[in-house]
Amino acid sequence: MSDRVVLAYSGGLDTSVAIGWIAEETGAEVVAVAVDVGQGGEDMDTIRKRALECGAVEAVVADARDEFAEQYCLPALQANALYMDRYPLVSAISRPVIVKHLVEAAKYHGASTVSHGCTGKGNDQVRFEVGIGALAPDLTCIAPVRDFAWTREKAISWANDRNLPIDVSKKSPYSIDQNVWGRAVETGFLEDIWNSPIEDVYDYTANPAEPRDADEVVITFDRGVPVAIDGETVTVLQAIQQLNRRAGAQGVGRLDIVEDRLVGIKSREVYEAPGAIALITAHQELENVTVERDLARFKKTVGQRWAELVYDGLWFSPLKDALDTFIAETQQYVTGDIRMTLHGGRAVVTGRRSDVGLYDFNLATYDEGDEFDQSLAKGFVQLWGLPSKIAARRAQR
Repeated sequence: MSDRVVLAYSGGLDTSVAIGWIAEETGAEVVAVAVDVGQGGEDMDTIRKRALECGAVEAVVADARDEFAEQYCLPALQANALYMDRYPLVSAISRPVIVKHLVEAAKYHGASTVSHGCTGKGNDQVRFEVGIGALAPDLTCIAPVRDFAWTREKAISWANDRNLPIDVSKKSPYSIDQNVWGRAVETGFLEDIWNSPIEDVYDYTANPAEPRDADEVVITFDRGVPVAIDGETVTVLQAIQQLNRRAGAQGVGRLDIVEDRLVGIKSREVYEAPGAIALITAHQELENVTVERDLARFKKTVGQRWAELVYDGLWFSPLKDALDTFIAETQQYVTGDIRMTLHGGRAVVTGRRSDVGLYDFNLATYDEGDEFDQSLAKGFVQLWGLPSKIAARRAQR
């Protein structure tokens, strides 16, 4: 039996051309694997058929939408993961689930090699290959675009010469990656960081400057998991999808940042993540109500490190696994409702309630019924400030 190569297949020009190119260059049979993480676009069965028409001996389509939402988006939500305090890891969290399915397909089909369509300038090459190495150290990886300087012009010529069933006449001015957690847009005129994004960059979000009525939504969490929207039970996937629509219609979740890539360069990225931003905003506020102060402070540090690990392609690392356990422990009391107003590009929390919250009205109130013993405060303040006072006396001497 011929050697086999498992190819991460998107249905686009580069990966369609890669099927025949890999077969010719290596003599191996190519198994195309397409993973549905809620990216929309073409029907997945159409993509599967195209892979076969381009020369794949097998074409696998995996519906990973619920898996992606529950095992990848949810941990990111519970970590409040925002790389550089802003980016909700749209592409970074989709790569590990794709890697998992590539490795499973390689084992099932007896492949020794996995191929992807990443360039040498991006983060995704690291996420794919480090992830594959962590799950299956015996597999090798090839990347035609990176390893063999495979340009778009070469790909178009290859496709035309072999009459591949691909439309090569249209070229988007942008490089786009999307899934249910959000959408990433780069290249083209956006590479000049002085240029403002224009409206045709966006797809998941409406223009926040256009006048419209506000949308009020109540999100219910049970131990850190979104379980209902406006009282209607939802799965994690449904929660993200519904808030993508509702928050997106209000222009929520547009991000324009210059980002520190793992490979050492700065890159301008435009993101849309309406559901992710709305959910993280709600989850953070419910944690403010339900998580003890020192635990909450330390969790922010853990969440930042978690986001950096995932961004850097270390989803399957020992440290990430250990931080997962810590974050899961912090979620045991993150239960309750958050009311938000979605409007003008913002998701604003307007109400909170929880049966297990740490907010005590009788301690917080300044009105009658105040149970806070203010007589204790004078001594507390004196003792709290004592180290600073002693140090100040020394400095004066």
